[in-house]
Amino acid sequence: MNFKFPSLSSTIEPTTAPTFAPPFAQHSAPTLTEVVDAWESASMPLDSPKFASTAEPTQASLPSEDQIVQRVMLEVQRQIDLMLEVRLREALMPALARATDALVLEARGELASTLQDVVKRAVVKSLAQLSAQTPAHQGQ
Repeated sequence: MNFKFPSLSSTIEPTTAPTFAPPFAQHSAPTLTEVVDAWESASMPLDSPKFASTAEPTQASLPSEDQIVQRVMLEVQRQIDLMLEVRLREALMPALARATDALVLEARGELASTLQDVVKRAVVKSLAQLSAQTPAHQGQ
């Protein structure tokens, strides 16, 4: 058997992608029997032309051990990816919410400080203009 087990970051490309919805639950790992049964039921019915010529399926028509391993690994990887995504979302949502709240508070503080500086400069400038105009009017 020449099958190389993939890492979590790699993807297994099936020879023929299944077009069925697996009968097992979305958040539980399937058993070998569930994967093989689901694959075989979606792959080719027994009354198809391939099986019509013989009364029983031949050894050549059955999936090889490598094909079964590849199908099982593909389905397990899909389930792991789904579970990992759900768990990461659950774990990261509170932390990201706290980080967002902290950033909003910090940004509000910085904005308030900047706004105070701008208002102070505008008041000083207005007072300077008024005091420059006032002595000229008092002298007349």
